[in-house]
Amino acid sequence: MMAMMRRLTLIRCACLLAGFGLVLGCGAEPPAAQSPAAESPAAKPAAERTLAEPVARPAKPLREAPPIAPSPPPAIIVESAPAEPSPKEKEEVLRPRLPPIDEDGVAAQGIRKLESERLTLYTDLPLDDEIKSLPEQFDQAYPQWREHLGLADQEAKPWHVVGRLMKDEAKFRAAGLLSDELPQFQFGYTRGDEIWWREQPSAYYRRHLMLHEGTHSFMYAHFGTCGPPWYMEGMAELLGTHSLVDGVVKLNVFPASRDDVPYWGRVKIVRDAVRDGQSLSLEQVLALEPGISSTAVPYGWCWAIAALLDGHPRYRDRFRRLPAELRQADFDARMKAAYESDWSDLNEQWQCFTADLEYGYDFERSAIDFVPGEPLSASNARIELAADRGWQSAGIRLEAGKTYRLKASGRYQIASEPRIWWCEPNGVTIRYYAGRPLGMLLAAVHPDPYGPAAKSSLLSPIEVGLDAELTPAETGTLYLRINDSPAELRDNTGSLQVQVAE
Repeated sequence: MMAMMRRLTLIRCACLLAGFGLVLGCGAEPPAAQSPAAESPAAKPAAERTLAEPVARPAKPLREAPPIAPSPPPAIIVESAPAEPSPKEKEEVLRPRLPPIDEDGVAAQGIRKLESERLTLYTDLPLDDEIKSLPEQFDQAYPQWREHLGLADQEAKPWHVVGRLMKDEAKFRAAGLLSDELPQFQFGYTRGDEIWWREQPSAYYRRHLMLHEGTHSFMYAHFGTCGPPWYMEGMAELLGTHSLVDGVVKLNVFPASRDDVPYWGRVKIVRDAVRDGQSLSLEQVLALEPGISSTAVPYGWCWAIAALLDGHPRYRDRFRRLPAELRQADFDARMKAAYESDWSDLNEQWQCFTADLEYGYDFERSAIDFVPGEPLSASNARIELAADRGWQSAGIRLEAGKTYRLKASGRYQIASEPRIWWCEPNGVTIRYYAGRPLGMLLAAVHPDPYGPAAKSSLLSPIEVGLDAELTPAETGTLYLRINDSPAELRDNTGSLQVQVAE
C-alpha cells in the first residue's frame, strides 16, 4: 500500500494598486515545520495567501527547502493508485499533523478553544453566542464549498482546519499560535490547513474573513491550488459573502443592502473607483500579478468579476465549470477560450455592470442581449420596450450622419412601494436616478462592430423622453431602456412603445 504523505506548502497572496497599475498575487515560502517526509521543493504548488492590507514591510525572499531523498510526489486527490489508501492515510493527506500546541500555555494566555467537525478555533475573545457559533457556521459552509466548486458528487474528505481569531496579537505569540515567520497582516492569512484572522468591527465581517480564508484552505486541500490571483481572491470573496438567517449560513449571497454586510465595503470600492475615473477593465483584473498591497481595493475588483460571471445568466454555467480546470497551468487561457464566442459582449457587460453596481443588483433583468440591428424599415419602426429590463436592442440599425426621430408613448409602473408609481416616457420628477427623472426613456447607439477595448456607448445615454432627434456619429444598433436602478427593476411592470423614423 502506497503511503500517502501530507503537503504543507505556503501561499502568500497580496495585491498592489498604484493608479492603473494593480498587482495581486502569490509568493511561496517554506513551511514553518515539515512532516518527516515532506515533498521536494520543485513539486510544491503555491498554497499560502494573505487577505488585504498587510503592514508595509519588505517581502521575504523565496527560499528552497533542503533536498530530501527522492520519493513519489504525494497527491491531494488521487485518481489512480496502486491500492485504496486506508482512512488513516487519507486523513494524513487532508488533515496533516501540525506542530504541537501547548494547550496549557494557550489557556494561560486566556485563549479559549472551540471545536467542530471541520474547525478547531482558538480565540481570545469572550465566548458569547456569536463566537461560540463560528465553528458550526464553518461546518455549514463545507457542503456549500463542495457544491460551488464542483465536488458535490465526490466522496467527502476528512479535511479539518485550525483557526486563530485574534484580538490581542501578543497573547497568540506568547502561546506559540502566531510565529515570526508569518508576514504582518491586517485582516486574514492562510497557510495550508491553518487560518488566522483578526477581530473586526462587525460580527458579519468577522464571519466573512473566516469564510474567505476557509475558501482558500478548502481549495488548496482539494485542488492543490487556488488558481491565478483574480480567481483565487474572487472565489474567496464570492463564497465569503454570505447571509445568516436563524442560525443558517448561506454562501455566495449578493448583498441586498449595505446594512446586511457592515464593514464589508466591496460595492463601495468599485463605485468609488468609477466615480474617480479609475475603473479597471476586465483585462486589467485578469492580469493581476503577485505583489504586496497596502489596500483592500483589489479584493473589491476580484469580487466584482466573480460576482458578474457567477450571477449573469449567460456566463454562469461556464464560470461554474472552471474549478475542473484549476490544475491546468494554462487556466487563464482556458477561461478565455470558454468565453471566446462572446468576449466583446462580456467586456461591454462588465463596463455596464461596474458603472451601475449597486446593492441588490438584478443580474437577470440587467443582462444585455447584444442583438445586431437591421436597416430601418416600416416593419421594424415600432418597438415594444419592457419597463422591467435594462438595455434592450431595438433591432434597428441606424446610419452614421443620418437624423432619426424617436417618439414614445405608454404608461407603466416604476415602483410598488409605498404605493404604485405610474410613469410615462418623460419620467417622474418627484425622484431622480443618475441625475435624470426616474423612468425617463433613454437611448444609445451601439457601434457595429464593437471592439473589446472600446468604451461602451451605453455608458453615455441620450435622453429621449416623449420625443427626440438622434444623429449617430457611428453606424450601429439602437438600444433603449428606461432610467431606473438595476437594483429596482423587479417592481416595474408594463411597457412603452417607441416609433423610429428618418
